[in-house]
Amino acid sequence: MINSRRNFIKTSALAAAGVMVAPSGIFASAQAKNLIGVQLYSVRADMKANPIATLEQLAKIGYKHVEHANYANRKFYGYSATEFKKILDGFGLQMPSGHSMLELKHWDSAKKDFTDEWKYTVEDAATAGMQYVISPWLDDELRTSYDSMRGFADVFNKSGALCNKYGMKFGYHNHNFEFSKNLNGHSIYEILLEHTDPAAVFLQLDMGNIYGTGADPIAIVKNNPGRFLSVHVKDEIKATEPGDSIYESCVLGKGFAGTKAITAVCASIGGTQHFIVEQESYQGQTPLVSVKQDLAILKSWGY
Repeated sequence: MINSRRNFIKTSALAAAGVMVAPSGIFASAQAKNLIGVQLYSVRADMKANPIATLEQLAKIGYKHVEHANYANRKFYGYSATEFKKILDGFGLQMPSGHSMLELKHWDSAKKDFTDEWKYTVEDAATAGMQYVISPWLDDELRTSYDSMRGFADVFNKSGALCNKYGMKFGYHNHNFEFSKNLNGHSIYEILLEHTDPAAVFLQLDMGNIYGTGADPIAIVKNNPGRFLSVHVKDEIKATEPGDSIYESCVLGKGFAGTKAITAVCASIGGTQHFIVEQESYQGQTPLVSVKQDLAILKSWGY
């Protein structure tokens, strides 16, 4: 499901056609250590068809927090930051985090500053009440050399500093290439861990995407305590249909990714505050039924 996720994010950014507001009270929804949310990519078809009705259903299921996967042209799912926050408020939902790609085009190396597009991204995140701005992908060009990746780690740090000005933090969400792609003997993930400032940048560990790469998520968390403020709680099974991966996500506890044990280590050592459910494949169930079961399982684990 990796390429489909990337294409979804890029397509959303191209297809969707302000006054800066201080993020008052943005931490109010995230004080509890174990904040449970759902990544709206899990219900992407429903959100595309009817975002308001889908958010209402998620609230009825029992979710209190959502993480967006659709921001383009200063709109979340077609609504301005102020409008979308009002919709969420109406259902008793909050959006403490979201995915927006930080790309090469967003950094002006001549001016040594971010473009207005990225500045607006951060500004609108604050207006929407977010705590974490998370980039979920890396341009292909960045993966060609150690120096390119090392240099962009500095841009991550600068994005972290920009987010900090709004009372937010900047994070990066992994897929699988960060562990399988090596540059000068270092995986991309190792480069990010080593060269991003923990005070400015955290890593949102996706437990499903790391599966099958040979990397040990529990060892990574233990060796880098406190870096994983947010995680995607995801389980994996063998893919039931041909696609771009030999694995696909499933209801928590039904797969073989060791998700429960990873979640426990994140909670005890990783510094994790946000546990975000994400399921991208459904094995014949509807997405809403699947994420309802995921929430019940996560709660049964004590979160």
